[in-house]
Amino acid sequence: MDLWQLSGLKIGKLIRDREITSVEVTQAFIHQIQKVNPDLNAMVKTRFEEALQEAEQADALLQKGKAPNSPYFGVPTSIKESFALKGMPNSGGLVARKNYYPKEDAVTVKRYRNAGLIPLGVTNVSELCMWMESDNKVYGRSNNPYDLSRTVGGSSGGEGAIVSAGGAPVGLGSDIGGSIRMPAFFNGIFGHKPTGGLVPSTGQFPTAENEALRMICTGPLVRFAEDLFPLLKILAGPDGVDPYCIDLDLQKKEVDYSTLTVVNIEDNGVTPVSAELRKSQQEVVYALKQLGARVIQAKPKALKHSFEIWSSFLNSATETSFATLMGNGKPINPVVELFRYFIGPSHHTLPAIVLSAIEVFPKLLPKRIQQMKQLGFELRQELEELMGENGIILFPSHSQVAPKHNQPVQRLSFDWVYTAIINAMEFPATQVPLGLNQEGLPLGVQVIGIRKNDALTIAVAEKLEEIFGGWVPPKKYFTNSNSREVVFT
Repeated sequence: MDLWQLSGLKIGKLIRDREITSVEVTQAFIHQIQKVNPDLNAMVKTRFEEALQEAEQADALLQKGKAPNSPYFGVPTSIKESFALKGMPNSGGLVARKNYYPKEDAVTVKRYRNAGLIPLGVTNVSELCMWMESDNKVYGRSNNPYDLSRTVGGSSGGEGAIVSAGGAPVGLGSDIGGSIRMPAFFNGIFGHKPTGGLVPSTGQFPTAENEALRMICTGPLVRFAEDLFPLLKILAGPDGVDPYCIDLDLQKKEVDYSTLTVVNIEDNGVTPVSAELRKSQQEVVYALKQLGARVIQAKPKALKHSFEIWSSFLNSATETSFATLMGNGKPINPVVELFRYFIGPSHHTLPAIVLSAIEVFPKLLPKRIQQMKQLGFELRQELEELMGENGIILFPSHSQVAPKHNQPVQRLSFDWVYTAIINAMEFPATQVPLGLNQEGLPLGVQVIGIRKNDALTIAVAEKLEEIFGGWVPPKKYFTNSNSREVVFT
């Protein structure tokens, strides 16, 4: 049975219809992880024995007719290591926390498990989840399934890689500056960053503080778009702990493309976008126009200040310094850590050390922070007026396809602001794969909506999957992948 080419929803139906058992499904995905993970280093701690026991329990309940009515009952999943999962490490890529094992699940992990999803293990992150390479001194670096010499993105990079390589039907990630969408883009899959506050952040390490809790978002990473909405419904809703969580009655949306407004923004006016990504985005514009959509070309001037707007929203809400997080409660000295990094040994990565060194500078300019926040509010209003209730924005997921390892830090890259600015806006955004380039690397685009319009961006993503084909299997891990006949063996 070709489990790799089935969505989580379809696998769940097979299990409920008793055409396959949860144990058989779980064994198949465990085998695939064992096959791909030596190359990828994406899943950093497994719970295979426990997962098989939970699958046996699921099958027993189904046999007795006592299984809950959940479309994902008995379906395996992967979980980002920054989420608390009982019995699994929850270091956030920080050496000082490498032996920390939570006693209970994060709220979103609990919601996945209550829906019948079975965690297979936890996946790699960047140190403290604040860089676009999933690399740290606890687990090392993860590699891209399309090209092992390239990044998987961060900080949900392990999730992006293991889901793309067929190690799990669906996954769970978080996103404060693109940490779902960049890995989804680089690894050729779908990822959804929800409306700010739609999904609670309780039980993550690290997490945001105060108003920035609306900037950090938890959402699904999947190979097939039809999994996005039902998983979002499982995750969404207040938990009584996260004070910024909103209550929204999510309903599936049918799109009338003759009334859809498509706002096409080709770049942010600062960081150039590669010709191949511009071409892909233009092909999406053309496809939606052919369906009857009204297309508007836009170049909001405030997007030139994307980094300052994002960092001003984050810094003004943050009380605990990044240096304090790095020291697990006691601030590190960035100069000392930089010396240790080059002389050795250091427990920290270079991007984390640099961030701890420069984080103080924005706070020295409080007036500038307020100016940038105000500009951010104005940008949000401008974009909302452009989209309207039945509109989307098409915007690059990044400036280029997945870079080579270390290239982002060598270039001092700020390209990730293409995703980060959307966190500051609190808009929902769905990363949509658009096939592969001539080098066999994934292309993609962000589909963005006004706040609380998650159902629209996901519905458009489903249509674009229908038109452009969605996820393309990494050839290295799927024999005869173009034939659509491969099975897990």
